[in-house]
Amino acid sequence: MTPDSSATASLVIHSARLVDDGAVVEDAWVRIEHGRVASRGVGDAWTPADQVVDAAAAAGPGAVLTPGFVDIHGHGGAGASFDDGVEAIRTARALHREHGTTRAVVSLVTAPLDDLALRVSDIADLMQTDADILGSHLEGPFLDPAHHGAHEPTLLRDPVGTDVSRLLEAGRGTIRQVTIAPELPGGLDAIRLIVGAGAVAAVGHTSADAATAVAAFEAGASVLTHAFNAMPGIHHRAPGPVLAAAADHRVVLEAIADDVHLDPHVIKLVFDSAPGRVALITDAMAAAGSADGHYDLGAVSVTVKDGIARADDTGSIAGSTLTQDVALQRAIAAGVALPEAVRALTATPARAIGYADRLGRLVDGFVGDAVLLDAQLRVVRVWVGDRP
Repeated sequence: MTPDSSATASLVIHSARLVDDGAVVEDAWVRIEHGRVASRGVGDAWTPADQVVDAAAAAGPGAVLTPGFVDIHGHGGAGASFDDGVEAIRTARALHREHGTTRAVVSLVTAPLDDLALRVSDIADLMQTDADILGSHLEGPFLDPAHHGAHEPTLLRDPVGTDVSRLLEAGRGTIRQVTIAPELPGGLDAIRLIVGAGAVAAVGHTSADAATAVAAFEAGASVLTHAFNAMPGIHHRAPGPVLAAAADHRVVLEAIADDVHLDPHVIKLVFDSAPGRVALITDAMAAAGSADGHYDLGAVSVTVKDGIARADDTGSIAGSTLTQDVALQRAIAAGVALPEAVRALTATPARAIGYADRLGRLVDGFVGDAVLLDAQLRVVRVWVGDRP
């Protein structure tokens, strides 16, 4: 399926069950002009447009219309890794667009500093031509060696201010997120530096206890990288970073709803513990939308079997093969209400990286990204709007 553009002329999508920002509107229509939402309503009050789509006819009874999905943490797909350059990024993004992800942050795994500086600079250049790319996410190298996951431990380093600044400068204002273990020497100062540069600091791949996580959030960190994974869990005498994040209204918790990284009961627990503050991410690596087999995730060799990716040397989970439409289906199966699951794919991730005023909702003036799904929440059509 090739996503449609909503950036030219006018488009009306009608007779849909509109799910947007925590609410459901039956028999709804949305009008998009030149890639921006112009108006919306219910019934047949819409006026003619250059293109008119009857959602019920296209997707069947119970057709669902949502804003385009926003993935703030993914590493690749369709056999291509985001670490491997411009064409690999485009290949992987094409796969994820077909599954409803209209905008994405390009996540990079740990690599030598010189390589990371070059990659974030290339992504900054790519954003000039590829408007679906929102920037980059450095998931390393400032991670705890005891929770390195699928990151090469020999390449990890403490967050020295000059190193952090070098990467931020190489990204030229396009680094959206940096994951950091706040307990590392200089960790809290690095968080302040990251936030001061206009990027989001995320707590992850960490041994932090609850107190250290709270200190990180007070220093300005506002995201928890893939909650529960690569960090201490919840113990009745050691609540850890997950409960610290859930208790702080400023913090968004990433969750990987693939039934591998998180049990369905835990997916429901995350939503219940942090209402309106969950971002459903893919953490997808190259094997998403591709076959089982051997892949590279940065410097780590990975084997994918039965759709589960694990590092060859440690057996650690090494990203996922998830797409966001499947994340939606699995969140619903776990007991999450449809409006909340959709919000976790749209408005919440957009807000987490500073796009709350233009992405993630189908309201006047916002980017006209939209996804049409059937009653089983399978993607039928995707529209990509104007530049955010």
